Amino acid sequence: MKGKYIKGKKITYDGTQLHSLYAYYEHDVQGNSIVAFRGPCRVEVENLVDMEDRKNRDEIISEEMAHFIIELFDSDLDRTVVVQRLFLCVVKDVIEGLKPELFISRIGDDLFIEVEAEEGEEENRKLTVCVATASPVSTMIHMGINVSSENTPVPTLGLEDLGVPVDEFILKVLQGYINEMKGIEQARCKVKGVD
Repeated sequence: MKGKYIKGKKITYDGTQLHSLYAYYEHDVQGNSIVAFRGPCRVEVENLVDMEDRKNRDEIISEEMAHFIIELFDSDLDRTVVVQRLFLCVVKDVIEGLKPELFISRIGDDLFIEVEAEEGEEENRKLTVCVATASPVSTMIHMGINVSSENTPVPTLGLEDLGVPVDEFILKVLQGYINEMKGIEQARCKVKGVD
């Protein structure tokens, strides 16, 4: 598993990056990989992979996100959805490690923080967008986490709102995910079969 942070270069994620061999073609990272970068997010309806979002015409918009694109060449879509959920747990662990006072909940393939809204009611604010899909040669995951919560179409919070240092967060997520994937590989290679 290889990882790379494209630091210092803003890349607008528009959904077209979610294609096979993106990491290799654009960033010289070949094989099972995770690539991270920062930049705005504007996924218009025609580039949405999630058909529920597409049917509802729910565009994804953020002034700035930390983006992660994972590509797996040895996985089917079922396993990749499980990896997607594991990846979100890594992201959650990293944020809570940097800011232990926060309580983040994972609901399916998204992360939320509950905040007090108007009139003392509680409201879930969304931190992430995430999707898993398949290409002819691989499976892929995109996860974006808001850096800024300004001008998003749904109630959100961003890393800036939470006081999370973005570059440190990205590096810790990359290392945490790579460690998990290496650990899974080692775990399946150290046990003997049973009758």
